[in-house]
This record gives sequence, C-alpha cells and structure tokens, in this order.
Amino acid sequence: MPVPRTLLLLAAALPFAALGAKKPAVEKEYVVGTPESGVVWSDVAKPGNGVNSLRIPGLAVTPKGTLVAVFDLRYNNYGDLPGRIDVAAVRSENGGKSWSAPAKAIAFDSSEPGSRGNGVGDPSMLVDRESGTVWVAALHAFGNRAWRGSGPGLEKTETGQFVLAKSDDDGRTWSEPVSITKQVKDPAWKLCFQGPGNGICTSRGALVFPAQYRAGDKAGTEHSFFIYSTDHGATWHASPPAAPGHRTTESQICERADGSLLLSMRNHTKGGKRAWAVFTPKGGDFAKGSWGPVEFQISDPVCAGGLASNPKNRSEVVFTNPAGPGRANLTAYLSTDGGKTWPHKRLIQPLNAQYSAALYLPDGAIGVIYESGKETNNPKDSIRFARITADWIKAGK
Repeated sequence: MPVPRTLLLLAAALPFAALGAKKPAVEKEYVVGTPESGVVWSDVAKPGNGVNSLRIPGLAVTPKGTLVAVFDLRYNNYGDLPGRIDVAAVRSENGGKSWSAPAKAIAFDSSEPGSRGNGVGDPSMLVDRESGTVWVAALHAFGNRAWRGSGPGLEKTETGQFVLAKSDDDGRTWSEPVSITKQVKDPAWKLCFQGPGNGICTSRGALVFPAQYRAGDKAGTEHSFFIYSTDHGATWHASPPAAPGHRTTESQICERADGSLLLSMRNHTKGGKRAWAVFTPKGGDFAKGSWGPVEFQISDPVCAGGLASNPKNRSEVVFTNPAGPGRANLTAYLSTDGGKTWPHKRLIQPLNAQYSAALYLPDGAIGVIYESGKETNNPKDSIRFARITADWIKAGK
C-alpha cells in the first residue's frame, strides 16, 4: 500500500461552525446531560466552511485509548452518492469531551472528467487490536456508479468501488485508498460495499466489516453479509448472505461470548422491525461457517443503527437506533444474553436523530456517535457524541 499521506485539514484548529455562534433555543429541550444524570454529550463536528451537510458516522477506539470518528463531508447538498463527498476523520484524546478539527481521510479528485464529483462516503471503521492499525471502508462512486447507477462488473466505470484506507499512527494520517472490489464482489452483482458505522476485530484477531450487496437480478435485490480478513487486511473474503429471503441492507456486527457473530440489519420488508441473524464459524473458520435463522426484534424506522458487545463480557450487547416515530428519539437498548432478548432501553435524545454507531470504551462506558438535528425540521445539524453506561440504560423506565 502506498506511503501514508498527511491529513488535509479543512479548517485549521477550528470546528466547521463559527466559534461563538448562537445556539438555537430548542437545544435546551434535551441537552441536559451531566455526569450525574448518566449522559454526557459533545458536538463532534458541524456543517459550514463550504460543507453543506455531515452524515454517516463511524467510531473506533485505538489501543492508546484515542477515539477516532469518521463521517461524510457532503459539500453541495444533503443527498447521497453520486456527488462531491469526502470522508473526514476526527480524533479525541480525552474520551470524547473534545475533538480535533475535521480532516480528510479518504478523497478523490472531484475535477476528474466524467466523475460527477468523484465522491466517496458511507464510511465504516475498525481497529486491528494486534497491530493498532485503524481501517476505514467506504464506497467510491465514479460517475453515476452509486446505489442506482452501479451494475455488473468490477471496474470503477461499471460499478461502485469498495475501498479501504488505513492509519498506522493512531488516526493522524491515512494511506491512499485501495479498492478491494475484485476480492469481495461477485461480478454479477450490481453493487457491493460496506455497512456504515463500525466493523470489529474479533477475539481471534480477524477483521470484520459488515457489508451489503445488490444482486444481479432485475430488481437488484438487497442482501446483508460481511467481509473478513484473517491476515491483518492483506486479503479479504466475503461471507454468504445473512437473510437471503429478505431485503436487508445497512448492518452492524458484533462478536458474542461463544465466538459467533451477531448481525443487525436494516429491514426493507414489511413489519417495522430490525432483522437479526447469527453467524457461527466452524471451529473458528469463517469459510466453513453458517447462518442461523433470521429473527425480527426492536422497532425501527428503516434506518442504520449501532451495535457493540462488551469486550470484557460479550454476553452484554448494546444497540442504538431512532425509536420513532420516524427518525427521532435515539434510544439505547441493552441485552445480557448476547442479543437474544432486549429487556432494557433508555432514551438518549429526542427530536431528530438518524444514523448512529456504538462501541465500548476502555473504562467500560459506552460511546455513541450519531447524526443529531437540533430542530424538528433540520435533521442534518451536527455529528454528536454521547457517553452512557450499561447501568444507566438498565435504570431507564
């Protein structure tokens, strides 16, 4: 992989929004978290300085305890790919209390002829616990090769590209992106890319990114699955689809106490609930593993959510999503049996809150990063971080 390049700062030592800008009064309706109340918030980044919207957050924690977050910089409008979009990264060395200025982690030349902005987005990230390498996965759309414009094939002029970049210095600088499309995509599929948010490094050291693809049938039927590497990212492989009889897309994954993997999927079939499935490696070998039956739990407004297991007790699993109605009322759910049941839940933030990602922090707390709208008619105001605990969720009514 090419030598890492220096981060390109978008606004040296400044957040996107102007310092001292007056906050809308409606914020007081919910920003009441204090250490005593069990929730502490911080704003990670806000739009401005030439960036129209921020979307699709991911979160990781390095072996040094540094939090690294990624998200889309959508320059021209709020819309998805194709378009002029880059992936930004920020860092926090104090547990999420404050964050560095956003900087580009993955970007392509937006002036390239025929590229339609040469956008890259919907990031997901993980940390190799053995090497300390931070990985970011994203979808690169050259021209119209995004969700609707991609087709069969493997080249960037035919289909969206599944790209990876990495950092070997605690998230400060990033390598040039490399496409792994030819390793993980069936050429007959119309599109193959990551599930946004977080991937994981398993207890055996495997790197796993949740993923999704559109099949080669006329409808381009959507399926959730995952990709994995057992050689620290040198090569990548694809799992079978998790729920072949259902339309599922953006997913999150975590490891359970027995080494199986729990996948939570955005469900596009009727029912209004998340789709869940468990993948069990045979003797620890993913290539010989299989999926269990699909189950439907937790109401969901067809939105991406966050999922993580406690590395000190993998029977404890946290899930986050907007509980509704619509994409509002961000809620944390807690399971103590590896995701079989979800007896505990508690509201993190009312009003607009969309995509989220979650993980356990070194001190045992839970970090949640999410899209936060401070006004009911503005769901794109900022990327926000919330620090909560399992005990706080259990204490909810």
